[in-house]
This record gives sequence, structure tokens and C-alpha cells, in this order.
Amino acid sequence: MYKNLHAFLAELERRSELIRIKEPVSSELEITEIADRLVKSGGPALLFERVEGKDFPLAIGLYGTPERTARALGVPSLDVLAERVAQLIQLEPGRGGLKALMGLLPKLGQLRGFFPRRVRSAPVQEVVLRGAAVDLSRIPVLKCWPLDGGPFITLPIVITKDPETGEPNLGMYRMQVLDRGSTAMHWQLHKVGRRHFETAKRLGRRLEVAVALGGDPILTYAATAPVPPIPGVSEFNLAGFLRGVGVELAQGVSVDLPVPAEAEFVLEGYLDPSEEPVVEGPFGDHTGFYTLEDLYPRFHLTALTHRRDAIYPATIVGRPPMEDAYLIEASERLFLPAARLILPEITEYHMPPAGVAHNWVNVSIQKSYPGQAYKVANGMLGLGQMMFAKVMVVLDQGAPLKPGLDGLIEALRHAVPGRDTLVSRGPMDVLDHSSRAMGYGGKLIIDGTRKLPEEGGAVPFTLRTHPTLPSLPGVQQRQWPGIWAATFQKNAPGQARSLAQRLLSSPQSAGIRLLLLTDADTQLEADELLWAVLNNIDPERDAWVLPGAEGPVLVLDGTCKLAEEGFERRWPPKIRMSPEIVRRVDERWEALGLPPLAQREPAAIPE
Repeated sequence: MYKNLHAFLAELERRSELIRIKEPVSSELEITEIADRLVKSGGPALLFERVEGKDFPLAIGLYGTPERTARALGVPSLDVLAERVAQLIQLEPGRGGLKALMGLLPKLGQLRGFFPRRVRSAPVQEVVLRGAAVDLSRIPVLKCWPLDGGPFITLPIVITKDPETGEPNLGMYRMQVLDRGSTAMHWQLHKVGRRHFETAKRLGRRLEVAVALGGDPILTYAATAPVPPIPGVSEFNLAGFLRGVGVELAQGVSVDLPVPAEAEFVLEGYLDPSEEPVVEGPFGDHTGFYTLEDLYPRFHLTALTHRRDAIYPATIVGRPPMEDAYLIEASERLFLPAARLILPEITEYHMPPAGVAHNWVNVSIQKSYPGQAYKVANGMLGLGQMMFAKVMVVLDQGAPLKPGLDGLIEALRHAVPGRDTLVSRGPMDVLDHSSRAMGYGGKLIIDGTRKLPEEGGAVPFTLRTHPTLPSLPGVQQRQWPGIWAATFQKNAPGQARSLAQRLLSSPQSAGIRLLLLTDADTQLEADELLWAVLNNIDPERDAWVLPGAEGPVLVLDGTCKLAEEGFERRWPPKIRMSPEIVRRVDERWEALGLPPLAQREPAAIPE
């Protein structure tokens, strides 16, 4: 059990999973470049004891490996989360239903740690600042990427309550610091905090908000978790259940909201729905692309409280893999039993990091009747935040789901493009820059299960690669079994389709069932390639079935979309660090006491 961030950092240091950096480092870009290198190499967490021009140290990389994330959640591995929830609801894999779900409810009051505990004295309120004394510039909030609109708080636990029912909610929404005493509040269309704000607007009142930073690392995770909408159940309850000890809550000093007593900082204040929204962004987001400027409400601070020895916790997001991938995996494990309650034929599922959560889901099923793959895929698209999924790949029980490329190749052995692919529409994550409209776009289901006679039966097909590929100026190419990828500089509408037709008319399209096209600045490495393509497609517009040498081929056009093609939204840039910061960190690396970075092994290519 880690009562607070200090306890967790002490444990990481005991296990040699934490490096203290004593030299001053800048919170503008420099910390990001250091942390990004370490998380991508599976390195330790970092404690920056001196941040230039700031009053507090900064901790980052707390969830930087699957093992460290599991440790933060108090389990030996993330798979144990699914086992604990399954035991709680007394389910065997593949069994359950609505009756089992309802049977869970009477047990909640009996769960050790489920209910929070109120306390009168809170370490997070050792120092209380109000009015002009509130100064966010003292806190080492990161400017993460060169084009960011400013510094962003990236690990906030945002606490609100429904203005009508009083139901509390915890969420994690990035917050751009605007000045000493205010931030933007980036809660999106589908978020509960946004719903509370809209209710307050309808009632003509302000919405009180408290933002906790730090505390038990399991509470930070809980703020990211898609908790089912059960009355009386909040993320405080989830954190207490997972830890086995109730979360200690104190009363806010200026707002009528509970705040975690063991947090490092709490920002208290309000949002006024009658005010004009403020411009927020750009922000280098977890998609690996920038989210462009938009309008969001302003959060006004009325108080700032903190521990005397407060440490500011932070994370960075960007091109995968990042530490948010392990928080996503934790939610994936935690809610597998709940998915099986509704869809008992599910045996396993996985959201590969290249899909940045919503873009790609591999799911395996115990199949017993025709059309079952589509039943499961559509059922999953109706489960909470899974509604944002863009590409759903369904496989047979026992098929490999990770790494993601292995699962995709296995699906292609049994999926005939056109016959076994289905495009539909639905809600999308508002961060998806390629969909037909913000929050609304196409979805693709690939039925990669073995086919029954009613589904057309098996069609003999051998996935192949070719030792030589057509030589085309400006086109870089690579093949995996059944998959052909090409990158090029797109300058004109129709260019991607023309290239696809040219490639598929060649004999090297024999044994190919999937052609991936994307921009020239993408490396032909499996995860980066799939990351770029999945970010850049709306399946309704960009998934085509074209003839190849040995049958139909599914083409995914993952190139940037042009205004001349009828795409009316602004296309965001990919996240890249500035060369000057890269050079500076290169020069300082050894002096900062950082470990040499081992070379990562090339991605394995399935045969």
C-alpha cells in the first residue's frame, strides 16, 4: 500500500527504479525530451529535484513500464486486476449475464476499502494560499512539446459533483495554465465533467471544481478509468476497492467538495458558464499528433493548498509507446470481466499501443454460430468508452492478440476483404483528426475468425511476401506476410488511389490482403506505420477494396487529407521535438547522471 506519492517514490528508489536528478533542468521541453527517451527504453522513473525557476521538485515516469504500473496498483501483474474483479462478481470466464451484474450491487457495501473515509486534518492542507497568494507559476508545470500553446497540467484528478444529484466524479482532463490564477479546462463532449458543467449552465450557477495532484498512485489511475455509471459509485470507490483501504478525504477549504487528504497539491475554484470560453491549445496529444486550438471554459482558482514538502507529478503524452499505454492496459485488464458479462463469448481483448487506445482493438471469441464476430464487435462498440473504437479485429479463441501485428496477420489468414469486412459509422473521440466531423466518423470491423459454411466457408489463401518490390520514384515499401506498406509524398488528390492500383496490378500483390499507404515522413517499422495509418483514416472514406493478383485487397489510405479532396478540417502536424532541445539533452545526458540508453531490438517480423 502506498498512502501517498512520497511512499511510492521511496519504494521505487528502494528497487532502483528511480533516478534523482540534482542539476537544474528546464520545465520547458527539456524534461520532456529526457522523460520521453527513458519511457521508450523502459527506463526508471525520474525525480527532478531542481526545476529552473520553480519552487517544487517534479516526478515523472511513475507508470513508465507495465511492472511499475502494476506495482502502483498494488498487484504483481496487470492480469491480476481481471482476476480480482472476476472473483468479486463470482464469474467463470465466458459466463455471466445481467443477473450476475445485478448480483454485484448488494456486495458493494461489504467490500473492504470501498467507501472513502472523512478526515479533519489533511497533509495537503499544510499550506493554504488564497487570493493574490495563488501563483501557478511557482509549480513546475511542463511545456511538453514545441508547438504547445503553453504549459499544461497533465496528471490532474479533476473533482466535480452533479449540481442536481450531488453525485461526485473524478476525471483526468489536461489543463493549460493561462496565468497565475487560472487554467483552461479541456473536458470534451462525452466527459462527465462536461456534463456537470452543462447542468450548471442550465441552472444558471457556477460549477465548483477541485483538482488534486498526486496522492496514492492508484487514485491517479482511477481518475482515468471508465467507471460504469452505477449510482453511488465513483472513482473514489474504485481506488479504495483496488487498494483495499478507503480513500481519505478532507473538505476543501474554499469549495464544497471532498479532496484527497494525501495529495501533494489541490487547486480549488470554479467555472462560470456565463463567461466566454478561452482559446486552449495546441497540445501535443496522446495520438502522437497535435490537438489544434479550440474553445474551452476557464477555471478560476480560489485557493491552492499543498504539503510543505510537495512534489509535482507529471506525465507526457505523444508518439507511442508512452506511459499512458500502461494505464490503458490496466483499464483493459480491469474491465475484461465486465465485458464478458455482456458478451460472454469474449475470451480476451487487447488495444495495441500503436492504436493509441481507441484506434485499434483486437478481440478473440469462442465462436459457435455464423455472424458472431459482428455481434461481438457491435456489442463492444456499445460498451462505454469502447464506442470510440475505430478498427475492431475479431479473431478465434487462442489467436495471438499481442503484439498487435501478429493478431492482424492472423486475422488476414481468414478474412476475405469485402466479404469479411464491414464499415459503419458512430461516435469518435474528439481528438481524432481524420474523421468526417469532430466526434463522428467511420468504423471498420474485420472478421478474422474461421468461416462457417453459412459465412461462405474458408477460401484457401497463403499470405506471402516478395524479395523484390516494384521500383517507384519517391515510394518506400516493405512487406510482411499478407501486408504491403508504402510511404510517399502526397501532393495531389487521387494520388493514393492511383498508387494503390499501380501496386496491386503488379505480380508482387500475390498473397497480399492488406495494403497500407501513408506519408513519406513515416518509418516502415510496424508499430510506427500502423500508428500513422490508424490515426489518419476515416474507414468510411479511406478503406477501399481493390483487386489484387490473387483476389481482393483491403486498402487503407493513411495519408494526410487535402482540402482539394473535400476535407474541410485543419490537418494537425505530428509531434516532434526541436533539434536544439535534442542537442542540449545529448550534451547534458551524462552530467545529469542518466543511464546509457540500450539499443531497442528491431520489431519482430512474423513468418
